[in-house]
Amino acid sequence: MAQVQRMSRLMVKTLRDDPADAETLSHKLLVRAGYVRRNAAGIWTWLPLGKKVLDNISRVVREEMDAIGAQEVLLPALLPKEAYEASGRWEEYGDLLFRLKDRKGADYLLGPTHEEIFTQTVKDQCTSYKDLPVMLYQIQTKYRDEARPRSGVLRGREFQMKDSYSFDTTDEGLAESYRLHRGAYIKIFQRLGLDHRIVSAVSGAMGGSASEEFLAPAAAGEDTFADCPNCDYAANTEAVTYKVAPPAASEHGPAEELDTPDTPTIETLAALLGIPASATLKNLLVKVDGEIVAVGVPGDREVDLGKLGEHLAPAVVELVTAEDFEGRPDLVRGYVGPQGLEKVRYIADPRIAAGTAWVTGANKPDTHARNVVAGRDFEVDDYLDVVVVEAGDPCPSCGSGLQLDRAIEIGHIFQLGRKYADTFQLDVLGQQGKPVRVTMGSYGIGVSRAVAALAEQSADGKGLCWPKEIAPADVHVVAAGKALQTELALDVAERLGAAGVRVLVDDRPGISPGVKFTDSELIGVPQILVAGRRSSDGVLELKDRRTGEREELTVDEAIARLVG
Repeated sequence: MAQVQRMSRLMVKTLRDDPADAETLSHKLLVRAGYVRRNAAGIWTWLPLGKKVLDNISRVVREEMDAIGAQEVLLPALLPKEAYEASGRWEEYGDLLFRLKDRKGADYLLGPTHEEIFTQTVKDQCTSYKDLPVMLYQIQTKYRDEARPRSGVLRGREFQMKDSYSFDTTDEGLAESYRLHRGAYIKIFQRLGLDHRIVSAVSGAMGGSASEEFLAPAAAGEDTFADCPNCDYAANTEAVTYKVAPPAASEHGPAEELDTPDTPTIETLAALLGIPASATLKNLLVKVDGEIVAVGVPGDREVDLGKLGEHLAPAVVELVTAEDFEGRPDLVRGYVGPQGLEKVRYIADPRIAAGTAWVTGANKPDTHARNVVAGRDFEVDDYLDVVVVEAGDPCPSCGSGLQLDRAIEIGHIFQLGRKYADTFQLDVLGQQGKPVRVTMGSYGIGVSRAVAALAEQSADGKGLCWPKEIAPADVHVVAAGKALQTELALDVAERLGAAGVRVLVDDRPGISPGVKFTDSELIGVPQILVAGRRSSDGVLELKDRRTGEREELTVDEAIARLVG
């Protein structure tokens, strides 16, 4: 027997107007339909309808994780400082960590993610190769002190997440655990009704040899991914690589300086010389763990600082300030060139290939140089893909032009390797009687974020439109208002509930039929069953929320249709 929820007793308050601070569709509709309530920036209360959706997503996740043999645990959210100090993340997380002290002055944090604690748990519980492999997961509240929490539950400071970890004694075992999780994630998102893309990603400071993100395309997405319309290539823009074509053989004259007053930008330089920006070399100065580094890219492209940071992780990357130029006569603001730089590491995008010639700064005020050739006039210390990917860039697989789309990250899996096992000396006794270092995989799903992603993808102009698997009810029964209609609606709701159908019935007195109909579309249950003008004849109207198709059925026909 399924629950019958009467709206006359349900704590739900729908709104006609969008919240003033709401920007995304999911933020607007989840608040208006009475699913969530804002307590503070990035902190939300899940109201009864919202909690049902959240629990349904968690149920699907649990079922598929259990199906691959993963075991559920629940680790604390309040964590001691020492484990995160050992891994270095007490400092690396910076302001993202919620830090606190207990009454004795000991330092704690609210867990942003639990790699350290999972590793310690397995170290305590597993001592032999016979104890492995093991896969553990939890659905837990996470905490991150986001600088700009926004978009409702899409980016909060407190959120629900499923994180799981695999522990194996061999790299082959890790690959199998990764394969199992990947398959489970595909099933999870298919069951949730989420349109998603699996894209190549970078692991960054987490380390690891393989990394993929599960992205839900949506206009409100904060991630940009590139995909190829001509093949199956798809990647987070930070993971897109560029294949260098050998430069055409050509002779370049000697480098020569040019008088270029008042041209500190690529735009002003190109305009003065009458050349395209792509013929110039842009040199961005950054600090990597406090040391000044120059990054060269073609003048018509921008440096992707996120991509640069991923390449150089765990080092901290930040832009230079005016103070950094003091005492450095070799660094002339607006006129920096790679030739003649003193004690500065030079990183370049692969497009700055050996043999290519550029117009770039001459390291003198109001002066540039042309015919500055890579490999002849300056050397590149490291080649890294660091430009912002643009639509039309060549696909690394087939060469066709890439297209860019916005998406919400709903899952991330990667082969973590031995980073945390090394930190905490996670060894087990191997088959040969010697210690074996364990290798790990890390796998996350944003459970509360999936609610918003589904709202973004499935909503229409009238409101939410949930897939059946995660909707708060299977059918929304609406009593149009009169006593006979309410009596019939409650009777049908009870019969449906007895047959195992989850029912939300609008029996609210004193509410007009128009408001009830509007609310049924706003709340978004897949089927709407109306006890209306033909109730005296025992006839109901069944409406499909997604397609809008309507059909008149007798009570028995309607129950048979919904139960079947």
